[in-house]
Amino acid sequence: MMSTNLIGLEKSGAQALAEQLNGLLANYQVLYMNVRGFHWNVQGANFFELHAKFEEIYDQLLIKVDELAERILTLGSQPLHGFSDYLVRSAIEEAKEVHDGHLAIENILSSYQRLLRLQRQILTAASELGDEGTVSLLSDYISQQEKESWMLAAYQGRRA
Repeated sequence: MMSTNLIGLEKSGAQALAEQLNGLLANYQVLYMNVRGFHWNVQGANFFELHAKFEEIYDQLLIKVDELAERILTLGSQPLHGFSDYLVRSAIEEAKEVHDGHLAIENILSSYQRLLRLQRQILTAASELGDEGTVSLLSDYISQQEKESWMLAAYQGRRA
């Protein structure tokens, strides 16, 4: 007989999925801190609009961080909560001393590309497990980041 967790998912599959989500959480935490830094340190002619845009982005990232941690808990696992753990697990690297808004946007676009690839992989695994909650969550993230990528690329004067 198969052992299931509180929400009816096979326990070992849910554990494996939670591990993948912890990797995603690590990437989100590093990106969140990067965008916070961009918000604080951006300079130049586009300061006011980029300062506000970066705040909008990091506010959305913070919501996703919380949602991911709660989804990991819902699956019956423990979310990572040490920044040292995030730095080890994240494919997104720390961005330090970025003052140029266009460089900051390029960093965000590159980070979104990594997130989109990772989220699509996790979405497939969640779908195979029958975890509609995670599928729905990641589907929403993917849709939002695809649109945001298009808009940021347009701001940079290039196609998505």
